[in-house]
Amino acid sequence: MIVKMTSKRQVTFPRQVVDRLGLREGDSLHISETTGGILIKPHRFQPDKLAPLRDKINPNRPAPNLNEVRHAAALDPRLRD
Repeated sequence: MIVKMTSKRQVTFPRQVVDRLGLREGDSLHISETTGGILIKPHRFQPDKLAPLRDKINPNRPAPNLNEVRHAAALDPRLRD
């Protein structure tokens, strides 16, 4: 897939990519340089970063549905970076 960068260094992503990744206006993207080029990924919640809190959570509480949490966060503008 080929996209062009404008004189203002802006890139327009094809609709099918935006839809497939669930991106919305205002979302943050993480850009990394790799040996093969540039890697662009949506900046998402990382559950493994919560591991230090594991002992502080009530073990009788049911696990959250992360898909619902991600969906709600994607729609809530207050939760964007």
